[in-house]
Amino acid sequence: MSRSFSRRALALCVATATTVSLAVPAASAKIVDSVIEHSVANASLKVSPIGTYESGVYKESAAEIVAFHPATKRILTVNAHAGEIDVLDASDPTTLTRIGSISAGEGKEINSVAVRPDGLAVAAVQQADKTEEGEALFFNVAAENLESAELGRVTVGALPDNVHITADGSYALVANEGEPSNELNAEGTDYVKDPEGSVSVIKLPEGAVAPTEADARIADFKAFDGQDLPEGVRVFGPSAHESKPSIDFEPEYISSQDGKAFVTLQEANAIAIVDIESATVEKIVPAHVADHSKTPLDTSNKDDKAELRTVPVKGLSMPDSIGAFTAGGQTYFATANEGDAREWGVKEKDGGSGVYTDEVELGDLVEEGKVCEGALGDVSLEDLADKKKAGNLKLTNASGWNEEKGCFDELYAYGSRSFSIYDANGTVVFDSGSEFEEITAELNEPGVFHHNANNDEAEFDDRSDNKGPEPEALVIGKVGERTYAFIGAERVGGIFVYDVTDPANASFVTYVNNRDFSTDEFADAGDLGPEGFAFVDKADSPNGDYLLIVGNEVSGTTTVYSVEDLLGSTDGEPDDSNSNDAGNNSGDQDGKDEQDGKDEQDGKDEQDAGTDQDNSDQDDNSKDTQGGKDSKGSAENSSRSVSGGVIAGSVIGVIAALAATIGILRVPGVRETVLSLAPAPLRAQLEKFL
Repeated sequence: MSRSFSRRALALCVATATTVSLAVPAASAKIVDSVIEHSVANASLKVSPIGTYESGVYKESAAEIVAFHPATKRILTVNAHAGEIDVLDASDPTTLTRIGSISAGEGKEINSVAVRPDGLAVAAVQQADKTEEGEALFFNVAAENLESAELGRVTVGALPDNVHITADGSYALVANEGEPSNELNAEGTDYVKDPEGSVSVIKLPEGAVAPTEADARIADFKAFDGQDLPEGVRVFGPSAHESKPSIDFEPEYISSQDGKAFVTLQEANAIAIVDIESATVEKIVPAHVADHSKTPLDTSNKDDKAELRTVPVKGLSMPDSIGAFTAGGQTYFATANEGDAREWGVKEKDGGSGVYTDEVELGDLVEEGKVCEGALGDVSLEDLADKKKAGNLKLTNASGWNEEKGCFDELYAYGSRSFSIYDANGTVVFDSGSEFEEITAELNEPGVFHHNANNDEAEFDDRSDNKGPEPEALVIGKVGERTYAFIGAERVGGIFVYDVTDPANASFVTYVNNRDFSTDEFADAGDLGPEGFAFVDKADSPNGDYLLIVGNEVSGTTTVYSVEDLLGSTDGEPDDSNSNDAGNNSGDQDGKDEQDGKDEQDGKDEQDAGTDQDNSDQDDNSKDTQGGKDSKGSAENSSRSVSGGVIAGSVIGVIAALAATIGILRVPGVRETVLSLAPAPLRAQLEKFL
């Protein structure tokens, strides 16, 4: 019997099992009755929620960044609301239980956490006054008594926003955002205080002990003050503000690979490349800029349509999360292109000196005559300024202004509504273009799925004028022989999964959203506002499956998803993947994962790879010219899984179906394939039978 025939037979058999498994009662009330799924034909992965921890705190950032410790099977969830890290027992990932917490201390906040395999964990602690120097808090996640788990603290820069541990466990890296104060001066022309942004590089000792102050160094941006920056890199602030990179570069998220750290500078629309050993910033590269005259987007929240259109506007990707990985022996990094305005201060009516913001609306610029004549080509400004077209579209006034003409000769929106992949030098090799919004527009159905809904309301089209789905969370994970990017949409919710094994030809695989759009009740709506991801290799998993752990900021839930490899392992050979980054919050791949690029492409034909792209042009990728539908292939394999009900008799039916094919179960590797394809709730029963 040929392998292709046996796979088809097994797929048919397991399809029966999958259908039956939908009757399994939800493991948590937060796993909604109708999980949204949308996949390409012949998708290589299936991603399904299997367990949730509910904090019971909504819209207060009670679940943000997450990390996983394999030895203790513990999940670490940043609970910014409480100023703590919630420690969850995930030995049974379908039933998560809180066993304790790690506290930042009175008045302080925790923004991020990472953990090393030996149990040494580090949290990024923000002071009550965010402009003061922060702390890296070290603790032993394996401690029996978490109240005494703290090992020590090391001083870092102001507002440490993200922490990452390198794959070899040698360094903890902290992105110190250095946001300005919320108050402006009496004239409303400058911040009262604006600390420097920086990256802390902390050498870690062996064993679960804390480093000392002597082990910590700062990589700052002072060397770039007064220097010419690459085109597109933004340095700006209020009118009296002394704008310069050392102050205005605000590190947001950090990842690493092969001795280099890659740091997003979100508001600057840039990425910093840091040499870890010397703790120096080597290079600043501009982030991707979308051309929305070629790449469509939904620009209006007033047209009552899930409709994408091209407009003469650029999109600053302004990336948030970042994840580095290797492919074909080369280093790459991927970014979730959220976008973010600067807005600080207190309104005068509320007793403050005013608010500085760079946010404006397209319609207001047209009305005020601030768009240069001919800047938008033949497009009618009056037509474009209509709220049913693009009048409400949020733009930045910090880019595109022509000082000589006294008007904008280019218009820039926040975020590119995509994710991008860069090579090690910072050249864009791939961008997903309009695919995220194409997919959500295709799924739109009143009461079932609401395109561009917000994360705290299920109202259709609410965010079309302002960053759309708002991709924020991102992690890289290796499943079998293939590498995937998991990207979270902060507003509409859900997880987009792309095969990035060949980075320049990345392709959409599946989308899953554990959200009930028929309700705005937080207790019933499911997962809202995915903020942080952690990928778990099957070798480290509590149940032997690949897992994705998601912290949801608005719903305050920590949810575990199973990641099923629908391609199966090759001939029962051991999986050489090494997806378990020591930091476990970025999914970076160790250099051991490097493979020959051609070998990595084996089996690519089993998926709908979409249209080949040439994405080397940073400002105008050919990918941007593609509508999402073509690159998704048919993408008609959309389903809405339904859980609930009773499983009585279902397992027997599955076993009977498998028994009918008992002959092929003797073929080497087939048993393993059956088990890998079977849904998690049935795997134990199938193992006993087979």
